[in-house]
Amino acid sequence: MSHSTPDTENPPGRPTAAERLRNLGTRLLSLAAIRSDRLVNEKLARAGARKWHYAALATLEEFGPASQAELSRRTGIHRSDMVAVINELAERGLVARTPNPADRRQNVVSATPQGTEHLRELDAVLAEVEDEVLSPLTAPEREQLARLLAALVERPDRTM
Repeated sequence: MSHSTPDTENPPGRPTAAERLRNLGTRLLSLAAIRSDRLVNEKLARAGARKWHYAALATLEEFGPASQAELSRRTGIHRSDMVAVINELAERGLVARTPNPADRRQNVVSATPQGTEHLRELDAVLAEVEDEVLSPLTAPEREQLARLLAALVERPDRTM
């Protein structure tokens, strides 16, 4: 039986969560990811985009034209979802699909000039989100956090 009164305000200076929760790295990482993901989705939606749009356009810019299968591998977007992403981007004139000269059964996807311009706009949106999410950190702390997160994500034994 609980000795606290539900729905009462927390007195100033008193922690809002149990210490074991406040110090649990996986919980903190999850909470930060949830907040970041929400902000990214909201801001990209206002710019007429989704995270997968950004991933596809950024990958095309960095690596050049690619088959849908290659784009799926490079972005981690499932092949069936990639078809929908490419369709959405193509309908808006942000990517073009052309037959692969080496294999006519396959399309090659490339960013259009409009897609490249849209990517620049999305870069600015995401830079704002990053500044907002990481505002409590100094520049060196942001760099350190990026290195630490990359180490977690890029582990050879990762199962994501």
